Amino acid sequence: MTDVMPAPALRPVRSGYAPVNGLQLYYEIHGEVGGAPGSAPPLILLHGGFGTTGMFSEVLPDLTPGRQVIAVDLQGHGRTADTDRPLRFEALADDLAALVAHLNLQQVDLMGYSFGGGVALMTAIRRPDLVRKLVVVSFPVRSDAWYPEVRAGMAQVDAQAAEGMKASPMYAAYAQVAPRIEDWPVLATKLGQLMRLDYDWTAQAAALTLPVCIMVGDADLFGPQHAAEWFGLLGGGQKDPGWNRAALPATRLAVLPGTTHYDIFVSPLLAASVTPFLDA
Repeated sequence: MTDVMPAPALRPVRSGYAPVNGLQLYYEIHGEVGGAPGSAPPLILLHGGFGTTGMFSEVLPDLTPGRQVIAVDLQGHGRTADTDRPLRFEALADDLAALVAHLNLQQVDLMGYSFGGGVALMTAIRRPDLVRKLVVVSFPVRSDAWYPEVRAGMAQVDAQAAEGMKASPMYAAYAQVAPRIEDWPVLATKLGQLMRLDYDWTAQAAALTLPVCIMVGDADLFGPQHAAEWFGLLGGGQKDPGWNRAALPATRLAVLPGTTHYDIFVSPLLAASVTPFLDA
């Protein structure tokens, strides 16, 4: 759930801070501001661990035509200062629900990558009324799906590891925008504590009735068979959809070829897979 950073973010048409749950949650709006009656709701993008709103800068031009896109810096990340509470998916999901209310939105589409995928999924589990469509990128619904060596690496994320990460693109992006650059080891400590927690959201994820797009790289940090299992629990891959697609499930499964956990969020295949799902 710790991820590399691409080029700086594109200039938003509007940005601000939402006072939610003791945070000043930073968000920025790209693309179309407002929409015609009956148009799709905004798409909210959630970055990976140690990331910022800039993580999706390379795919934003392909996501924004005809659509409002809202990128968010989650607790302790990017321009959103940390607060005195641990990082937990449930609390972050509640922050997101509060942001939706702050922006006077009735419903949103939601896409999260890695750590942000966990937040997106938990938001859909806790507040399905707010989410029209969900895209989960490179995040498994069970902690035991991560490869053993990946979990071992996650267990090593702490303040000491943060010092060694100061030569990384992740730290460079953080240092450019963070309100308190000295909180970098705090962020690493909290993310490490979150990564060491066991979780199994299989039942809740399988019970979702809203359309879900499950997206992984074929060389991700867990096997694509895990994504296929979740796809099956949501009704995918069970029968012939028919020549007229009448039995095509609302759920989608996208396994991007030649793609890893570290480059899926900048892959041109990401927007090419997500856009038809959102537009359907």
